[in-house]
This record gives sequence, C-alpha cells and structure tokens, in this order.
Amino acid sequence: MAESDKVLSAAEVEVVDLCRELIEFDTSNYGDHSGPGERKAAEYVAAKLDEVGVESRIYEKHPGRSNVVARITGEDSTRPPLLIHGHLDVVPAAPEDWTHHPFAGEIADGCVWGRGAVDMKNMNAMVLAMLRQRLREGRRPPRDIVLAFLADEEAGGTWGAQYLVAEHPELFADCDSAISEVGGFSFTVKDNRRLYLVETAEKGIAWMKLTARGTAGHGSMINRDNAVTELAEAVARLGRHEFPLHLTPTVRTFLEELCEEFGIPFEEKDVEATVARLGPIARMVGATLRNTLNPTVLGGGYKANVIPGEATAQVDGRFLPGTEDAYFAKIDELLGPKVDREFIHHLPAVETSFDGGLVNAMSESLLAEDPGAKAVPYCLSGGTDAKSFSRLGVRNYGFAPLKLPPELDFAGMFHGVDERVPVDGLQFGVRVLDRFVGLS
Repeated sequence: MAESDKVLSAAEVEVVDLCRELIEFDTSNYGDHSGPGERKAAEYVAAKLDEVGVESRIYEKHPGRSNVVARITGEDSTRPPLLIHGHLDVVPAAPEDWTHHPFAGEIADGCVWGRGAVDMKNMNAMVLAMLRQRLREGRRPPRDIVLAFLADEEAGGTWGAQYLVAEHPELFADCDSAISEVGGFSFTVKDNRRLYLVETAEKGIAWMKLTARGTAGHGSMINRDNAVTELAEAVARLGRHEFPLHLTPTVRTFLEELCEEFGIPFEEKDVEATVARLGPIARMVGATLRNTLNPTVLGGGYKANVIPGEATAQVDGRFLPGTEDAYFAKIDELLGPKVDREFIHHLPAVETSFDGGLVNAMSESLLAEDPGAKAVPYCLSGGTDAKSFSRLGVRNYGFAPLKLPPELDFAGMFHGVDERVPVDGLQFGVRVLDRFVGLS
C-alpha cells in the first residue's frame, strides 16, 4: 500500500485540528502578566478531556495563569503513575515578521504554522489526540497517567510547575517518571538512519541581576568610584570568559553514539569538530559542552552629566549538571568585590540515566514506526518544567516524538520566526505515543 493510501486513525486526523486550534489561542508570555494568559487554552483542554470522560481541574495562583491537571485511571493503579506534562504558554511573536500569521494555525506546505507549533502545542495536541482515541475505544493505559497542561514555562514556571510543586505536590507525589518537550525528534544521519534525541539532562538556569554601587556626582568631575565603570568592566569580564570543556555522562554518551553512526573515532580533544557535523542542531548541542554566561541587559544613569550612584545589568547563566558550585565560584571571582549578584530565576540542572523500562518503551515504539530509528540521550542547553518536577523525585525525559525531514531547521524554530511542524510528523508522533503508553 502506498503511503498516500494509508487509512488514518481518528487520532491522526484529529491531531492536526487540535494543534491548529491550540495555536489560535494567543497565550503569549511576556514575563510580566501583560499577556492574555493561558485561561482560554486551559478551558479548551479541559473541555476536550471532559468529552471523553476525564475529569480535570484548573489551578491558578494568579488570575488567568491557568494550569489543567487530570488523572486517567489505568489498568493497574498500584503502579506509580506516569506524568505527561506540557506548557500552554508561548513566547511572543511579531506577525509582520512571519510568512503566515503566528496565531492563525494555518496549514501550508505540509506543515501547521504558528507560534507554539514546535514549542510546544504540537506535543499537547499529540497527547490529547492519542488519549482521546484510547478512551473512546475503551483502551485504558497500563498504569495511571497524570496529565498537566501548565502555565508560565516560558518565564521560569513561577505560576505553573513551580507553583503546583510547591503548593499542590500531592497531585504528583506518587509519579516516578515523566515525559514532556524537546526530545524524541529525529536527526538524519543518512537516508535509512535517524537518531531520535531523547532529553535526559538539561542545564541549570541562573538569571541574575548584577548591581554596582559607587559615588554619585557631577559628570565633569574626576570620579574614582564610578558605578557604571565598575559594572561595565565586570560585565565585559563575564561576557568574554569561556568556561572549560566539561563532558557530562549524557553528553559523552551522545557524542560516542554520534561518532559510531558517522564511523569516526571519538576524539575527546576535538569534540567541537564532531558537533559541527550536526548541521542545524549544532548550536543547541554545542552549548552543552561547557557552562555559559551571556550579558543580556544593561541599565544605569539618567542624564549625560550625572554620574549615578548605582548601575545594574542582567545576565543569563546556564550550568551543566554537577558543576553548580564551581560555576558560581568562578562568576564571583570574575565579578570582583564591588559588584553584587542576586537571582532573578535559579533552577537546578537535572540529569537521569538512559535506561529502564520507560527507555525501552521509547526505543521499541520508535522502531515500530521507523525501522531506521535509534534512540539516544542528549542534554538540553535550555530548560523545561522538568526542573520543577525533579524536586519531587520524578525522573524526567524529553519525548515528544517527531520524524522530521532532514532539511528542516527544527532547533532554529524554537522561539524563532515561521515556527511550523510537519503534518505527517504530528501523525507519526501520535502513533509512537500510543504505542509508548501501551508499553509503559
């Protein structure tokens, strides 16, 4: 039977509309409550669950910043539940920069276009479509599933995962593992071979405010205690510093698997050359070879002829699992004694091993739909809500399976312009997730 003649399941058909409709909800997160919030999207998700007999509840710490949590009873409720979580918010988008309006959910060139198509309304749609079909057909999962559709992930999860873990931990207390975003997507090695990158680790986040204080005065006078000068020098030291190469277990395993697929030796002294062979995802993977810190915001002063008594900056720090203490010690050394730092957001690095029944279920599910598949672990340079759930002892994996065309710059579309996901990729993901849930 030709690929075009295949009869699609109800979930494969529905996932496209679910993804489109979720994109149509503008859930832009500006980080300051000035956006529309997630309430309408949360009510939509709750209604879709209600249609198949799943009772859910909406939790809000701040009006409009909505989280949907539900529990689906499995065949054996004595087993620890599987947590499946996704966030409903998206980063802002400027329509004038896009080929198709970012909140129209248009289908063009075989893709669903719009803000959130990649990050991460695609996964939300795949999960909803898969579970709705299962429940309509009376196919209960082997164990309970806890569903969480969350707010505020794009600003650190304060009103989403962090709030639920802090104030409603009982919702997830018996979960032992979880799947969510930024993993399970394919990287084509050659025509009949694809690596599917499963996220098993992610760097920690340290968004920091830096403050230098000095002596205020007239701009025409000599001033040896200028806060702007002190801050500028400290920011330059931070921005120019290159942290040393540090291969975590996850990164090392990924690079070894990559070298094996390319038929080249693993050269630890030249891993950056190996990463360069990854094409579009090289920047994402390359950022996991070492800790990083980037200055992002500068502020200070209010008039050209007035030396201010204080100057501030903001920096985005990302640290690898197992390196946090040494990382902050180095930052303090670079800052010097006259610049203070405080956290805007501080979330841990997380890492789990790539083994066990859940990993076996991922590999088997991918192979059933793609005989050229091989699941491999990787470390994410950014962060997800996995950081919050890890505090409850949950093992977290990024597994939102997508079989992608090799020419698609998937990594570049995270927070980018013209975000889109292939329709057949969504349908592939539904099939893989359905099999995965059945095996988990």
